[in-house]
Amino acid sequence: MKSLMPALLIFFLFLNDVLAEHESNHSLSWAQWRGPNRDGIIPKDAPWPANISSSYLAENWRVELGKGYSGPVVSHDFVFTTESVEGNEKTHAYNRSDGKLVWSSKWEGKMKVPFFAAKNGSWIRSTPAYDGENLYVCGMRDVLHSLNAKTGEVNWTVDFVERYKTPLPAFGMVCSPLIEGEYLYIQAGAGIVKLNKKTGKSIWRSLVDKGGMFGSAFSSPIIDTLNGKKQVVVQTRTELTGVDPEFGKKLWSKPIKAFRGMNILTPSVLNNQIFTSSYGGKSLLFDIQKVGKKQSIEQNWENKQEGYMSGPIILDGYCYIHLRKQRITCLDIKNGETKWISSESFGKYMSMVSNGKEILALDEDGTLFLIDPNPEKFVIKESRKISESPSWAHLAVTGNQIFVRELEALACYSW
Repeated sequence: MKSLMPALLIFFLFLNDVLAEHESNHSLSWAQWRGPNRDGIIPKDAPWPANISSSYLAENWRVELGKGYSGPVVSHDFVFTTESVEGNEKTHAYNRSDGKLVWSSKWEGKMKVPFFAAKNGSWIRSTPAYDGENLYVCGMRDVLHSLNAKTGEVNWTVDFVERYKTPLPAFGMVCSPLIEGEYLYIQAGAGIVKLNKKTGKSIWRSLVDKGGMFGSAFSSPIIDTLNGKKQVVVQTRTELTGVDPEFGKKLWSKPIKAFRGMNILTPSVLNNQIFTSSYGGKSLLFDIQKVGKKQSIEQNWENKQEGYMSGPIILDGYCYIHLRKQRITCLDIKNGETKWISSESFGKYMSMVSNGKEILALDEDGTLFLIDPNPEKFVIKESRKISESPSWAHLAVTGNQIFVRELEALACYSW
């Protein structure tokens, strides 16, 4: 037994180092839309700036780019972003430390979005996803690319218009892909599709509609377990739905009213409840109930406040959300009561990230706010203008760095 002790000690020390490295790498990445859990929340013990003054939070580097709305995606060593330029869509990898270009990949991707959306541009919108090895990038023309994250080499490409003989989505592909194990989930091809992430092969396609104008879904899916049932929660342009991840079968569904089908928010799962809000509709909380072996969805409450594009931050039973009328409100999750609405007016979009104690919020006009999540009153602790360019992409906060994708640049700030 004594002879085994040194070997066991070495093994456990090695295991501890491996786990520590894994945890460190996890805390130093921002691998997908809205962060680790697609809800804008990072762990409470993750690094967080003490303040946002220019003397403390310094601009580390900046690179000029073509236009784009994709949020930055960050690995341990690189930061990835996309752009639309001269009829092409491009993906770039930059060193996190100094902003130097590591690789670029491009493909044809030009298209024009219609009428009222045209003023916001016809450039790439979806935020890529990273699995530690490959990067999955959606182009405007309903095309998904798998790229080697170290080299930018294309592993495979799926053209959903070609695969399913569907119309080109009028507003382009907006949904950000979701990685779960060996699979990808994406609203594309006039439905939601599950793919093998190694090959791009379709496993199933569900919630299929007629495509075109009303089939180009905007919301990005999440996976969670509700009442003991693991499911893909997805908001189409007309419905909030739970889908069986193995077979693609609809588990439950509820119509969601929205102006011209603009259901844009990623739904928020809170235990066995789901929060959502829509432009032209309302803010809503639903209960997912178990009836025998089946599930049903029942409305818990509604509130007239309309969210639009900006995902909420939900903390300690309260929802902080940027509204269509360009103000911020706090809703009580228990009963839907409006706790307050800010007197200040902001831009049309605001991305928010929280460590559970404070909220970092980037307004469309390039102003960064540090907000106290206080259900009794709206409290801005600090504000700072960091960009003269519009900023519609979602913030990435990881390690001691903040990455900002402006309309025509990528900037890194560190403390």
